[in-house]
Amino acid sequence: MDELQQARQKIDAIDAQMAALFEQRMEAVAQVALYKAQTGKPVFDAAREQVVLDNNTARLQKEELRPYYREFLQQAMEVSKAYQRAMLGRDAAAYQGVEGAWSHIALRRLFPFARSKAFSTWAEVCEAVCRGETQFGVLPFENSNAGDVSAVLDLLYAHPELTVTGMCDLPIRQDLLGLPGATLADIKTVVSHQQALAQSSLFLRAHGAQTVVWGNTADAARHVAELGDKSVAAIASAETAKLYGLEILAQGVNEDGDNTTRFLVVEKGDTPPAPRAGQRMALLFTVDHKPGKLAQVIELIGRQGLNMECIKSRPLPHVQFEYYFYVQLICPDDAACETLLQVLDGVCRTVRLLGIFDLKTL
Repeated sequence: MDELQQARQKIDAIDAQMAALFEQRMEAVAQVALYKAQTGKPVFDAAREQVVLDNNTARLQKEELRPYYREFLQQAMEVSKAYQRAMLGRDAAAYQGVEGAWSHIALRRLFPFARSKAFSTWAEVCEAVCRGETQFGVLPFENSNAGDVSAVLDLLYAHPELTVTGMCDLPIRQDLLGLPGATLADIKTVVSHQQALAQSSLFLRAHGAQTVVWGNTADAARHVAELGDKSVAAIASAETAKLYGLEILAQGVNEDGDNTTRFLVVEKGDTPPAPRAGQRMALLFTVDHKPGKLAQVIELIGRQGLNMECIKSRPLPHVQFEYYFYVQLICPDDAACETLLQVLDGVCRTVRLLGIFDLKTL
């Protein structure tokens, strides 16, 4: 037996032990879930999670392995939380669109064990979370090409009971999808969302295909599958091809390889945890409509050492030509963020901590 086989045998033996320990761990997780059901406590306890991560990571003797082990533990805790939510019936997540839409793809990558629920509008997603029908809502917030989704920001402002608990960037790659057996030479008509067609204009012109605007990319793929015409293709995601039994005829037909959509995760009423260094903090605020008030807020943010990633303004409801503001900041530490909130209370007309969260790339 060579060294590779010996190492693999050792790993197999350790994996067998880990499988038994995993079952034991999940039995304990189930007991925690039952206790939380009886007491009404939330599944996610940020303070407890950090203590567990810190204490367990410190047990490793090899310093170079600690960041890997911390990530391993983090993934184990994500699985534990998903199992608890499933036991408690708190594992539903809402999105706008149809199965295979980019919001649905983001949801499945963020919450692979969740029960996904589709809604027709972003407002319905927010309402489902607010009334407790779903634990989470996944909403598009900004696109690297098209800019922010202002209607979603307005919904967050209008629903103070919602908290942003996560943010992720999803690279958007659009493929040309056709019926099984179809070839690129067969395609005469391409169906997709207007934006996907515009981003793929060079490809479409090169192949002389006619275009038909559709409501969204996933539904365009469904339409092609149901139509059964080999001369018609859709521009949509590779995940959608699998969903509707289509084949990828050409990959990455959208010209901009950096096209990325940012999604938010919203929950109802969770108090944002104390921030850690590198996390994002999102605020909604208003100021008196007087010279220098907005500049004063920006100065205070800089003075506390927080990097401002973005600032957005939107019309203030029922107040003509006045605005509310959204800022997204990178926290250097919890003390700076807490101090900023305190000093902004004395400067702003209103301040709302919308959320503290990690930014992930899916």
